[in-house]
Amino acid sequence: MLSVIRRARKSLGRSFLVLCTAVLAACVPTGGPSTGPATGAGGTVQVALLVPSGSGQAQDELFGQSLENAARLAIADLSGVKINLKVYKTGGSPAQATSLAKQAVDEGAQVILGPFYSEEANAAGVAVANSGVSVLAFSNNAAIAGGNVFVLGQTFDNTARRLASYAVRNGKSRVLIVYDRNVAGEVGKTAIERGVSAAGGSVVGVTSYEFSQNGIVQAASGIVGTARSSGATALFLTADTAGALPLLSQLLVDNGIDRSSTQFIGLTRWDIPPATLALPGVQGGWFAMPDPGLQAQFQSRYQAAYGSSPVAVAGLAYDGIAAIGALARSTKGEPVSRSALTQPAGFAGVSGIFRLLPNGTNERGLAVAAIRDGQVVVVDPAPRSFAGAGF
Repeated sequence: MLSVIRRARKSLGRSFLVLCTAVLAACVPTGGPSTGPATGAGGTVQVALLVPSGSGQAQDELFGQSLENAARLAIADLSGVKINLKVYKTGGSPAQATSLAKQAVDEGAQVILGPFYSEEANAAGVAVANSGVSVLAFSNNAAIAGGNVFVLGQTFDNTARRLASYAVRNGKSRVLIVYDRNVAGEVGKTAIERGVSAAGGSVVGVTSYEFSQNGIVQAASGIVGTARSSGATALFLTADTAGALPLLSQLLVDNGIDRSSTQFIGLTRWDIPPATLALPGVQGGWFAMPDPGLQAQFQSRYQAAYGSSPVAVAGLAYDGIAAIGALARSTKGEPVSRSALTQPAGFAGVSGIFRLLPNGTNERGLAVAAIRDGQVVVVDPAPRSFAGAGF
């Protein structure tokens, strides 16, 4: 057990990017299959792909290449639609993203896919705000969404609503929120509060910890005490696998949390990296994810096409291209309209349904998964329509 805690403590200093969803075949409006839409004026839809390559950082190069590969895989899958994809390398710089977004619009882009980092996406959106061109960013940061900027990543609000709804339906309606004292923790706490309220549950307490090893150690016994005194039936944690989760989950168990009556729920993915699944403290925990079987299909196909595995965010590039392709018949040489992007029916890919909302955020059909004996088990499948369970 001490070795588990030592390994958990070592994880606190690392950063880890978890952006979810991967798709296999072209998305279509959920009202029905694609009928091979005609292309816009000139026979081609002009799409600018802004990737973080060019910074000199190996991680940015990896993400950039994976995003471009996934986008090209999506283009190859489209039927009856021609997309001219032009790639712009931002180097992860907001200033460069600003300049390149303007350049892309000047060169005829009807929609911008990317950039990767939220600050870049915000800058690019501002730069082309008066052009009518939408920016479909690879971020999950809802703070940058709005106007002409849409975020494609799985948001905290979407995740919190899905998990809270499932928890309330399964008798875990009295929720104690446990959050990191940092920006992500604060945003996550607010999302959980909204999700629990929307599901008809009750937030019976809110507690936090300093985001450090010592802070977690000092807070653990108090969190357990609050869980007992509040009568909480669920602890909803903002902690992630690269931060507090390994140590926090173990210390809550060590301090006597009653796992038979108190459900652990995670706002972030608890299956990445896979080694997390072996930690004693996360056993039985719930988290949300796209359909794992469909993700595996995308990864297999990407591997076959490019000889390597995609990064987790690659599916967002596929989603964006596929949605643009599904809407191509209405472009007629003009920017892809907000009304088309935000159609209530949304889009369907093999990783699940998704739709872009007028406020620039999104909803995705997510599965609820549990960790049992070190394995991921889907306990509530992803919905197949926005009228189904989970919405």
